[in-house]
Amino acid sequence: MAEITAAMVKELRDQTGSGMMDCKKALAETNGDPEKALDFLRKKGLAKAQKRAGRATSEGMIYSYIHAGSKLGVMVEINCESDFVAKSDSFQEFAKNVAMHIAASNPGGIHPEDIPESVVNREREIYRAQCLEQGKPENIVDKIVEGQVQKFYKDSCLMSQSYIKDPKKTIAEMTTEAIGIIGENIQIKRFVRFQLGE
Repeated sequence: MAEITAAMVKELRDQTGSGMMDCKKALAETNGDPEKALDFLRKKGLAKAQKRAGRATSEGMIYSYIHAGSKLGVMVEINCESDFVAKSDSFQEFAKNVAMHIAASNPGGIHPEDIPESVVNREREIYRAQCLEQGKPENIVDKIVEGQVQKFYKDSCLMSQSYIKDPKKTIAEMTTEAIGIIGENIQIKRFVRFQLGE
């Protein structure tokens, strides 16, 4: 079995934000292989992430991202449970990835309730008009419109959007994965996106 050094444990801790004992155990379980240890912590962390979802998040950071050319910028508030985690590389990397995603995908809100009712009603009217113009029977128009509204929410709400760097994952799944790796509850609280001339 490979010797687990303090430097190896520290490197894994810096990378994941996980506890020292968890990092040491992961390295021991994977015979000192840092990549396998990272996967071990991720798998273990996903189960823990579900338990952490209700815990208070009173620490965190406001991360700002300015896109190349300085014509687009994002500020996002992301909360966690401790100041220690807020300063960790893995938490800051998560914040950066979320900000870059917001810059690229321009979500309308974090959750469906964040999107103004007037915007949703306008979408409903457009979908209804399209259905009627296509000659759809009146009795199924409402079902089609509701399906389109659900798709609109999926495309417009940050948490249900496909992550730009890995479209197989939603932002919600990416967040759950980060909770598992970092070891604390994480919440994306709010964001603002600025585009020159908007």
